[in-house]
Amino acid sequence: MLLSTVRPTCSTTVSYAFHCFKMTSPYFVESTAVITRSGDKTVPRAGLATTLKTRMERRVLRAHVKQEEDDSSVSNQSLGRDVSDIGSSRFRHSSIGQSQAEPDKALSLLPLAPILRRRRGQVKLEYDGKEEPKHWEPPDWSKQLGHVRQMRSARDAPVDLMGAEKCYDTQAPDEVRRYQVLVSLMLSSQTRDQVTSAALQRLRAHGCTVDNIVNTDDDTLGQLIYPVGFWRTKVKYLKQTSVMLQREFGGDIPNTVEGLVGLPGVGPKMAHLAMDIAWHQVSGIGVDTHVHRISNRLGWTRGGTKHPEETRKALEDWLPRDLWSEINWLLVGFGQQVCLPVNPLCSVCLNQHSCPSAHQASPAKRTKAGSPRSPHSPKTSRVKLEPGSLGLGLPPPSFSTTPVKEEPLATALSPPAQKEEVEIQNLLSMIQQKRVASL
Repeated sequence: MLLSTVRPTCSTTVSYAFHCFKMTSPYFVESTAVITRSGDKTVPRAGLATTLKTRMERRVLRAHVKQEEDDSSVSNQSLGRDVSDIGSSRFRHSSIGQSQAEPDKALSLLPLAPILRRRRGQVKLEYDGKEEPKHWEPPDWSKQLGHVRQMRSARDAPVDLMGAEKCYDTQAPDEVRRYQVLVSLMLSSQTRDQVTSAALQRLRAHGCTVDNIVNTDDDTLGQLIYPVGFWRTKVKYLKQTSVMLQREFGGDIPNTVEGLVGLPGVGPKMAHLAMDIAWHQVSGIGVDTHVHRISNRLGWTRGGTKHPEETRKALEDWLPRDLWSEINWLLVGFGQQVCLPVNPLCSVCLNQHSCPSAHQASPAKRTKAGSPRSPHSPKTSRVKLEPGSLGLGLPPPSFSTTPVKEEPLATALSPPAQKEEVEIQNLLSMIQQKRVASL
């Protein structure tokens, strides 16, 4: 019986490993007698054990390559690599008939899977064909802010002297002080700081506490806060807010923006300012008409905004949080002194070279048709004053400090009519001077 025809027939892994060990054992190699018959001579064949060992190594190699192929199939598909030759039938059939030195070529392909795994971590993420979004901020905003600080270094604007931070009683208890801050913010809507400060001083003399305001009748409360803007509506809001604070918050104001906005007559601007001044917590930027106007003039809002709440969201998107508390009073005072609503003083502003809105004409205020200064009214129009009216029936004069060119009187008027027209013009001039002096 020839031993050259002997092969392991077990297909399981355990028996396969046992045969591999048996074929590579030195006792098996030395004790195996291999002979071949060639005519009448008997020729020993010494390389049979080596050939069986090589075949076992090739089977182990094929099993290892197949396992590596299964492990790296996901990496091959993601990177578009074609590794179908590894472990394929073409590779297996060609390797069976190779010599003992040829499997070294297949061994050089084994590190392919680890290399693919390393390259898999270097895949760059893409954003659906778009570039990664960048943080937007207006150009030269830091330089412009520094100029505004320089122009506001004196801190002599009305907001610095009579703002919400200066109106409350510093000697009062904490809950009373916080309530007075909220009241001053409610009264400041559509009202100058001078008028708001005077109204709050009268309320403090009367007793600006939650209990006192609740027990004060509407007529008395209206007399105390008059002439703030929309004083009748604010009387109603003050009473309703004071009742809610007394019943639901124990006489104190809420310590959240949501709670403050839920009070009658309190908007987002007042809520954020109350959180900053009363509770010393920065929850957002308080945007009023000055902050809204100046932010759009300087180009600090991307594309421009139409409402203060839109301006607040636009500023909070790029402005650093440590500037949220400062930006309100900084821009409010700047808007009261330099960047005026009408006819801003661009010639003295340090940002006149970087401001997109510098030296642009402000829109003129349209006068009513039929008034003495209306361009569509005839020059011979006459306004009759009622006795004792003192000109109250006339349209409110303009408070602009720029001189107004008066229209010439008609020469066809009689001397009494000319005298009456001159008296009207003198009365209008006197009213304008008093209004300007009271600012």
